[in-house]
Amino acid sequence: MAELVTYAVADGVATLTLTDPPANTYSYDMMRELDACVLKARMDDAVHVIVITGAGDKFFCAGAHIGMLNNVTPSFKYYFCLHANETLNRLEQTSKLVIAALNGHCVGGGLEVAMAADLRVAKRGAGKVGLPEVALGVLPGTGGTQRLARLVGKAKAMDLMVKGKTFSVEEAQALGLVNEIFEAEDFSTQVAAYAQQFVPPNRASKAVGHIKRAVQSGLEMAFSDGLALERELQQRLFESEDAAEGIAAYVDKRKASFTGK
Repeated sequence: MAELVTYAVADGVATLTLTDPPANTYSYDMMRELDACVLKARMDDAVHVIVITGAGDKFFCAGAHIGMLNNVTPSFKYYFCLHANETLNRLEQTSKLVIAALNGHCVGGGLEVAMAADLRVAKRGAGKVGLPEVALGVLPGTGGTQRLARLVGKAKAMDLMVKGKTFSVEEAQALGLVNEIFEAEDFSTQVAAYAQQFVPPNRASKAVGHIKRAVQSGLEMAFSDGLALERELQQRLFESEDAAEGIAAYVDKRKASFTGK
């Protein structure tokens, strides 16, 4: 069987590519492969950043494979959503920075995948973004209702989902769903350069990972507990080689050269 998620590592960045043309829709098997790739990147000390993108230049991901869901029982559909949720939670909670590179249409479950990333970049004019599941008589059931509301606010998220509205990547950027837009020409090269800024020696990737954990976990805690987590993570960073290097470089008025340790 052909790989549904291809995995490649270069210069500290693991690229996970959803590969099921023409629309890179995901199935149970694709989610299993994505889960394995996230774990592989998480455990590889040579990987500091994870980029997830779609094969081709038309679709990032058009969501779940509707044909697959058409002829299965409600119980299978439920467990499929449960497994997909677990995979996206792993993507969201991994200690390494995750960047979704939207190379094409990103709708339905595709946007749910992208929202599980920490940062989202998009190709100018890439296509439509949105959660139109209401048109199928269902809701965005792979974390969409929760992540969209946290990203754009409750009222706007409700408006977008109950209308099933799709919109451009430029509108997505205005909403705060997309962090950066790159020109279509050499999009993958620009994504690689964007990811490199978070990789040693350019950035202390251990600090980046701890910032991610403080934000992701802290937002689900009481404020005082979030502050306690922040202090604990800061103490760990004070003991790191990169903190020693960063402080010394500042004192010496030179550029720091980080190692991710």
